[in-house]
Amino acid sequence: MSVIILHHFDASPFAEKLRLVFGLKDVTWRSVQAELIMPKPKLTALTGGYRKTPVMQIGADIYCDSRLIALELEKRYPEPTLFPDASRGVTLALSSWSDRDLHIASSGLAIGVNKHQFPADLMRDREAYFGDFLDVKHLDADIVHLTTQLRAHIDLLQQQLADGRLFFFGDNVGLADFHAWVEIWTARMHVPQLGAMLDSFPQVNAWEARVGAIGHGQRSEISAQEAHAIARNHRPAPAEGVDSTDASGLMAGEVVEVTPDDYGRNPVVGRLVTLTTHQVALERDDPIAGRVVVHFPRIGFRLRRAAAAYQGDAAWLPD
Repeated sequence: MSVIILHHFDASPFAEKLRLVFGLKDVTWRSVQAELIMPKPKLTALTGGYRKTPVMQIGADIYCDSRLIALELEKRYPEPTLFPDASRGVTLALSSWSDRDLHIASSGLAIGVNKHQFPADLMRDREAYFGDFLDVKHLDADIVHLTTQLRAHIDLLQQQLADGRLFFFGDNVGLADFHAWVEIWTARMHVPQLGAMLDSFPQVNAWEARVGAIGHGQRSEISAQEAHAIARNHRPAPAEGVDSTDASGLMAGEVVEVTPDDYGRNPVVGRLVTLTTHQVALERDDPIAGRVVVHFPRIGFRLRRAAAAYQGDAAWLPD
């Protein structure tokens, strides 16, 4: 198996979720510190324009979005499972709660409380990044509301743990725990004045300690240039093929565009090589990274034929 590389930054809750997956599965992995502000030439050489982190690289295959990355890791390292007690479907559904509602309460609060301490270029980048999904410019006026929302979400977790169970679904930790844990971790790190409120949930506090003890697996640092060289020196894994019954009507080899449907809406264009119920993958050539395949989940992403301007310019496409 090729080395696993995570392009991330340390304060990211979504990256912390995957670092916990590495810890649970005792994975040896390489870390690349990703750029924080657009343009991100080192990251987008691999992704084709997708700007969000984390991104996982295995050889010349590039996996975008923490949900898809977690599933790929589960496939490669099935034990211990991320889905104890037959919780796979509900755990994946819970990501819509954790990655949107809970994330806005936690990370929105962190930005609102600290926005005047952030560099101006970072704030401009975040305003463009979130667009109309989150009003970053006025988050400091929403601190009270976001605090009440975060408390209500944490109380949901307290209710789930109220019967004395160790983890979200019982005696075994899983991805559902990581969904929630990383957002509380973010609040504790960036809004320390919330300590008293967070500590008023005893079951949650004990659970936090158990999850936090899992660790991050075996990590070592490499540069983005080293990661690019690894991509150039590998071939992408065989494609899974295109589902001919998919409602999109797309066919293998068509030039298509994939874009997040929430924020960070930077499209990625490439030749369609995989299309299933759960995943879409595009093949593309890059002068820095070489030929790569970029993988996305279906949920949370829009897929369509690329604009005519791309269709008529084949210079950047694989042969």
